[in-house]
Formats: sequence, structure tokens, C-alpha cells
Amino acid sequence: MDIGSREVRLGGIAHSPDGNWTAQIARNMCDMWDGFLLGKKYLIHDRDALFTRRFDSIFESIGITVKRLLPFCPMMNSRCENFIRALKTECLDKIIFRTREQIRLAVTEFLEYWNHYRPHEGLNGRMILPYPNDPDGDLVEISFLGGLFHGYKREARAA
Repeated sequence: MDIGSREVRLGGIAHSPDGNWTAQIARNMCDMWDGFLLGKKYLIHDRDALFTRRFDSIFESIGITVKRLLPFCPMMNSRCENFIRALKTECLDKIIFRTREQIRLAVTEFLEYWNHYRPHEGLNGRMILPYPNDPDGDLVEISFLGGLFHGYKREARAA
């Protein structure tokens, strides 16, 4: 999660993640062409055993300072914790999944809703990354996860 903009990206989904898996996610996030963390100064993470020294060194190699949160202090990363709670209670707890691919699709669709359509109270009701709207266009409802969430946008009228 980018703390400034509150944009969230999916790093990956694994059944049994380990240090090698998180190191690969770190490399993907630092990709020189489209890495989510390019240009960032800091990376904040908790003290989960998945965040190994190797994981941290990947970020440090491109100039990102890694900050580990104090133990048992989730409020130090409250925006991220809020997103995780919302993902669980608003999405994952409401759907029965049979495969990892179903989880990936649901989380990806939830992120589309979260980043582009959901109004955020801390941003004065604005969306994180709103799609461009035609102010004179028709109001169109967009359904996510089979109607679990709804978003709205204005589309250009047909000529």
C-alpha cells in the first residue's frame, strides 16, 4: 500500500508462503520498468517471519529504507491494517472459495473497486485513482463480485 495515496497492489497469493516467495515479491515490486515501489523512500512492514533479511536487502539495494514496526503495535500501520480488515470482512468472509484462482480473481476485483470506485472518508469522499469521467455523460452503475459492491461513473453518450 502506498501510504500517501492509499493505492493498494496485489503482490501475490500463496498457499504456503516462505522467505523465497516474499523475496520474489520484493523483486517484482522493485522492477525497474513498472515496479510499484519505484521512487519510494521507505518501506514499512511488521515483524512477520516472512520479511527476512534477504527481503529487506532487495529494497535497500535500490535505496529504499526499510522500517520495521515495533512488536504488537498494529496501529503504527493503521491504514494498511484497515485495508486488511476491509478485505477480510467485506470480501473474503462473504464468499466461499474452492481454488486459489478464485481467491486471486476476487481479491483483484476488490482492489479494482477499492482503488477506483470506493469513496474514502480520509480523502474527503474521493476515490484513490478515479477513472476519467465525462461530466455530461450518463451515470452508469458498475457491479463488482456479482453485486457485492457497486461503483458509479459517467460515460460519454453515444453519438
